[in-house]
Amino acid sequence: MKTPLQGLRTTIYKVDDIDKAKAWYSDVFGIAPYFDEPFYVGFNVSGYELGLQPDAKNEGKTDGVVTYWGVDDVEDIVSHVIAKGATSYEEPTEVGGGIIVGAVKDLWGNVIGFIYNPQFSLPG
Repeated sequence: MKTPLQGLRTTIYKVDDIDKAKAWYSDVFGIAPYFDEPFYVGFNVSGYELGLQPDAKNEGKTDGVVTYWGVDDVEDIVSHVIAKGATSYEEPTEVGGGIIVGAVKDLWGNVIGFIYNPQFSLPG
């Protein structure tokens, strides 16, 4: 059965200080935003969108959905992001088949997941 879905495109993190968040994500991920407006900041992370949206209240966060960004070394990136001020959320753990996952919470309470999956490849 063919699905009409084309895959994930964008993950948006809501923050109460978009300028501080823009600087933090630029530093942590080592990239500058390609789109930078007061209402939205967009980063191109290897072809996927990481977006920041201002949210003055910055409340009502949920841990029910976690986006995992693909990396080669989960332990290394989790340590790096924690050193930049994030807090540990999910310690790097092998979950079977050589797949390793880990997650942190950014300064605004958003959960950022990281995954190493040697079995995953993009279609094409």
